Amino acid sequence: MKLFGTDGVRGEAGSFLSAEVAMKVAMAAGIYLKSRAVTNRILVGKDTRRSGYMIENAIVCGLTAVGYDVIEVGPMPTPAIAFITENMRCDAGIMISASHNSFEDNGIKLFDGKGDKFPTAVEEEIEDIYFNADKLHEAQVTGKAIGKAKRIDDVIGRYIVQLKNSFPLHMTLQGLRIVLDTANGAAYKVGPTVLEELGAEVIVLHHKPDGFNINEGCGALYPKDVSEAVIKYRADLGIALDGDADRLVVIDEKGEVVDGDHLLGSLAVHLSEQSLLRGGGMVATVMSNQGLEDYLNENSLALWRSDVGDKNVLSIMKKEGINFGGEQSGHIILNDFAKTGDGLVSALQVLALLIHKGQKASEALRPFALYPQKLVNIHVKVKKPLNEIEGLEEKLSSLEALHIRHLIRYSGTENKLRVLLEAKDNKVMHQEMDALETFFKKALNG
Repeated sequence: MKLFGTDGVRGEAGSFLSAEVAMKVAMAAGIYLKSRAVTNRILVGKDTRRSGYMIENAIVCGLTAVGYDVIEVGPMPTPAIAFITENMRCDAGIMISASHNSFEDNGIKLFDGKGDKFPTAVEEEIEDIYFNADKLHEAQVTGKAIGKAKRIDDVIGRYIVQLKNSFPLHMTLQGLRIVLDTANGAAYKVGPTVLEELGAEVIVLHHKPDGFNINEGCGALYPKDVSEAVIKYRADLGIALDGDADRLVVIDEKGEVVDGDHLLGSLAVHLSEQSLLRGGGMVATVMSNQGLEDYLNENSLALWRSDVGDKNVLSIMKKEGINFGGEQSGHIILNDFAKTGDGLVSALQVLALLIHKGQKASEALRPFALYPQKLVNIHVKVKKPLNEIEGLEEKLSSLEALHIRHLIRYSGTENKLRVLLEAKDNKVMHQEMDALETFFKKALNG
């Protein structure tokens, strides 16, 4: 069994991610960190899933069993955990969340003492410890060496101050009407609070979590309610977050969703114009549209492409000395203010852009044309290696002959094959996608 996927450990709570697995992951992480301990404290936060109670207690059990002290902060956005881990001088932070997945799933995300996600090499070391029963047994402590746990309920204030500090001090949101959908998730308190404190009139949707309704027909994955509310209340902007608030989807004043690449391009050029962009460009993933790259080049900015995953985006950002990057899906990293994708920090930068330009969202956030692109998620029974699928090489060669850009990969967290096609000719691209979808369903599902 492999534990770590593209974003921590994730799976069905009580099944793949059982209490036992969570405890052992915590023990393994604690063992890895123990020899590097500075404060001997680890921060633990979660989103609003019912299973968070089970996993939280299991993690606390595992960490205290190997001698670590634990600080529990309850429901908080993932980026808040990254920030508070460093702010409170903890050795590491743990976020319990399956992000945009439905309530049945849950996950464990690990951050180091600086609030950065653990690199793959460290995850592999922790995974090796996890499967070493002797090491897990030997590391358990007794007597006064057993760790202690305490809950702190007021850390939300620290994060709110950090969010407000990311917004230009000479600006307010006075006079703006904003629709905010918190997806019944981790930002249900902090999101409305920070926007209201900055002066906005806020209409809040889906902010009453019950443990099961996180991401349920709402938030970043389902922005329909936000679109309708923007029209109904004549709002200036709609903001949709996902369950752990690390993803942002923006809806303009016409109720139309702003494409993620449009958002990235708009912000990159705006930051450059304000002399706030470092590194001569930005980082996006292989999923981003060629139109984004062309627009950046027209503005004398470069685009670096990474593999999918905000951890991979951040890795190239650090390597190249770049402070801005993100994913088409809505994970946007503003490294001056956040260590990982932060939906609220990103939303505030979008609002600052609109105020500075004095334009409506529909004008300011669509500055270039996108090439026709289509992404299809195909449910698969088995993740058969792509190089072992008979006939696939010929299919891809025919796409390239038609000048169709393609990206085909398995999801790191779900039994899905993600197929992306992009071309100037929309009709041909859709025809080829239909044929490719039929091919994969037959090849992978019999």
